[in-house]
Amino acid sequence: MSTKSSEAPQFWFPAKRYGWGWGMPTVWQGWAVLAAFFVLLAVAAAIFLPAQRHGAFVVCTSLLSLLLVAICWAKGEPSKMALGREMTQTPNPSFKRTRLRRSA
Repeated sequence: MSTKSSEAPQFWFPAKRYGWGWGMPTVWQGWAVLAAFFVLLAVAAAIFLPAQRHGAFVVCTSLLSLLLVAICWAKGEPSKMALGREMTQTPNPSFKRTRLRRSA
């Protein structure tokens, strides 16, 4: 019999392989959050027409973006600067580093 506390946490957003941040959602909850973000962004564009009420649109878009980042931070995999693979791994043995020759 397994308990909820012994199971690994299920992240809605995985950490990116390169750079900092989160990738595309891996569960339906993450997709629902992303879909809601885009729907609310479209509603904000319809209400605060960017050509007429630029300031209100920028504020609304900024708040929606901050909310999305907060949800990713809370429900996503802990993010850190990533370079693709761990730096402790040995380099790819098939990779040859060659010097460029200057022609005289």
